[in-house]
Amino acid sequence: MSGGARGEKAPKEKTGGGRRKAVLLAAAAVLLLGGGGAGAWLGGLLPWPAPWPGAAAPAEAKAAPPVFVEVPDIIANLNTAARRQTFIKLRAKLEVEGPAQAAALQASMPRLLDIFTTYLRETRPEELRGSAGTHRLREEMMARANVAAAPVRVTDVLFVELVMQ
Repeated sequence: MSGGARGEKAPKEKTGGGRRKAVLLAAAAVLLLGGGGAGAWLGGLLPWPAPWPGAAAPAEAKAAPPVFVEVPDIIANLNTAARRQTFIKLRAKLEVEGPAQAAALQASMPRLLDIFTTYLRETRPEELRGSAGTHRLREEMMARANVAAAPVRVTDVLFVELVMQ
């Protein structure tokens, strides 16, 4: 009989337990270093990363304040089926993105007044009632202004006075 049969145990084969410990140890080290670095950065110990060159240029270009162009008073009669006429008086300002666009918008003001007056004359008084009517009027005027004054882009219509009688 051989010596292995008498009760001697055969040596155990490694199943990769040493490799698993090394991977876990490396992962723990990465997490510890990453967490420490993040804590130091959030704590102000590490400097803030510098932005890429040219990254600040678009932000500075959009920092210019908007320009408001006054629309002359518009008085128009609304579309009614009744004998009694209903009038609207409208004073507004158009918001554009810069002085160059404001000058171009001012040059096309006669066309804008014509389009706004024509639109108002076809509007019924019921369509202008309430905040939903005012919002709809603002959206319609902004869309018409963008078409009439292209390539100028009107970003908003601000009502200074809106009276129906």
